[in-house]
Amino acid sequence: MPGLPHVDAVTPAVLVLPGPVSRGETPRFCDEVRALLESTRAGVVVCDVGGLGPPGLAVVDLLARLELTARRAGGRIRLRDPDPALHALLDLVGLRFETERQVEQREPPLGVEEAVEPGDAAV
Repeated sequence: MPGLPHVDAVTPAVLVLPGPVSRGETPRFCDEVRALLESTRAGVVVCDVGGLGPPGLAVVDLLARLELTARRAGGRIRLRDPDPALHALLDLVGLRFETERQVEQREPPLGVEEAVEPGDAAV
């Protein structure tokens, strides 16, 4: 068999969250996350949040409930294509989510060099 014999590669399911969301839709999305985790056994559901529009407290509430539902089902959610304002709002309320294609915090983006101050010793 090709690949590593001890690794079970499972592609996570994707749940597209269309915007704007209302509070009444939250139970349906929670049921979808639970069902996706049970059917794929991937342990992760990727939530595409690119179409949510401007973030607000309804979006924060939805994402918090989806994460709680996923944790109770033995998994977690990962955000795809989050708006920078959504990141700021989630940080403001103290929620942290794993995101796809996110540069690590202490790693500078490619092509960016640190500035050299005059008088710095050569390394």
